[in-house]
Amino acid sequence: MRKVQLLKSVLVSYKLKFLPSALKEWKKLASPIQKQFKKKLAERIVNPEVPASKLRGIKNIYKIKLRSSGYRLIYEVNNSEITIYVVAVGKRERGIVYNKAEKRT
Repeated sequence: MRKVQLLKSVLVSYKLKFLPSALKEWKKLASPIQKQFKKKLAERIVNPEVPASKLRGIKNIYKIKLRSSGYRLIYEVNNSEITIYVVAVGKRERGIVYNKAEKRT
């Protein structure tokens, strides 16, 4: 399984797209938070399906978390289009970002 993932990452780089509502949330983020997410997204474009980051109950949905700031970025992997869709961005508080993501998928 690991070899398959490594081969996949060598051969394929995913496109990154934002849902319009997620893009609005992204633009409201402070520059240092955006920079941290960009660094993590660069890794995920090569290998988007990280088992430890998969959200339960929603198919093909994963998260990137910034522990120090409490922000989360929720994205959907579409393997047929070779695209990562950013679904929601926001604070973890009271699960708001997760609720938004669930409604948007």
